[in-house]
Amino acid sequence: MAAASSPILFLLLAAFAAGGASAATFSVTNNCGFTVWPAATPVGGGTQLNPGQTWTFVVPAGTGAGRVWGRTGCSFDNNGRGGCQTGDCAGALSCTLSGQPPLTLAEFTLGGGAAQDFYDISVIDGYNLPMAFGCSTGDRIVCTSSMCPQAYLFPEDNSKVHACAGNSNYQVTFCP
Repeated sequence: MAAASSPILFLLLAAFAAGGASAATFSVTNNCGFTVWPAATPVGGGTQLNPGQTWTFVVPAGTGAGRVWGRTGCSFDNNGRGGCQTGDCAGALSCTLSGQPPLTLAEFTLGGGAAQDFYDISVIDGYNLPMAFGCSTGDRIVCTSSMCPQAYLFPEDNSKVHACAGNSNYQVTFCP
């Protein structure tokens, strides 16, 4: 009888341990007066957002080197193939690669659970859209020009990272 209950006990312990790691919800809103095609890697992909629309997706705890950016001047066929004037990712609607410059980047690393998350805005790869980025337990960063004082402007600039509690939710807004 004890042997039969061991797998059940193991599954319960595994489920309990996994409960400490959670996911973050990202809400991306287009406040611009034109269509933006936001993209996200390594999870999320991409979509079309008309003015006033919001795209929501979930990113697992422990995700590192995450990016969200807006693409402009895009055209895609029914198979999700096409291209964008800025931020294009190999001609795909749903990105698996980072976008081509110029692009304003919201960057993040999620610790999850009790670990801290880290986030920033970067214009190192150029600037294509005004952006605001923040988490539910931290600062809101606003960048409205290529010389944004709150954004990373060059690779050696390491003073612009913000931190928030793990399991926070995030908001990215284009044209804040």
